[in-house]
Amino acid sequence: MLLGFLLLFILPLGAHALVQWQTADWSRSWGSADWSSTGTLPAADAHPQAMVRIYAARVGRWRGIFAVHSWIVFKEPGAGAYERYDKVGWGRPIRHNGYAPDGRWYGNDPEIVFEATGEEAERLIPKLRAAVASYPYGKAGDYHVWPGPNSNSFTAHVIGQVPELGVTLPPTAIGKDYPVDGDWFGLAPSRTGLRVTLDGYLGFTVAWVEGIEVNFLGAVAGLDLRRPGIKLPGFGRIGI
Repeated sequence: MLLGFLLLFILPLGAHALVQWQTADWSRSWGSADWSSTGTLPAADAHPQAMVRIYAARVGRWRGIFAVHSWIVFKEPGAGAYERYDKVGWGRPIRHNGYAPDGRWYGNDPEIVFEATGEEAERLIPKLRAAVASYPYGKAGDYHVWPGPNSNSFTAHVIGQVPELGVTLPPTAIGKDYPVDGDWFGLAPSRTGLRVTLDGYLGFTVAWVEGIEVNFLGAVAGLDLRRPGIKLPGFGRIGI
């Protein structure tokens, strides 16, 4: 067990810390970081179809060794603007259009976790709105960096309320396994398997969409079964 813990958690995190130390700019403050649009979304008025996207981007400074921040973006058919929802750690935590929909987070470019357009997106949007409205930790003070509920707990809740998305957050989304509903045992968010969690500190998931995941103090290691790959703390998913 000790050897497995070292191989699956300590070594990957140590290796990723070295990578980040060599490549990341930890000197950026909140005020000096780049929060601008990446320009990867088409202009809303030039894209009449409905669209849904889920994004994740590395957080700032040393915390980027471990974690990403995730958020949800969608646009109704014919709408002239995108809508963005994410959770932050100050003020009223659920932010609506607080940042550019495809913006950098702390200067880090986001990756697309999920995307749907057209009729599929149009069917999903009402369910996403209802899921956002049902999130139980939307008041001031309802944010806890670790183990949750944090920004990734919010996005994971929305995904869990709309299982037809058929997606899971990256293993680096610390807080995604926090049990927002308070249940320590039950179905995985995708409804394709089972999950057991000790209030987000320790957990185990076996599901088709999520794969096999071991959560230790928020860090996740495991296997992606649907698209063969491995999941490592710090690095995230590596595979096809």
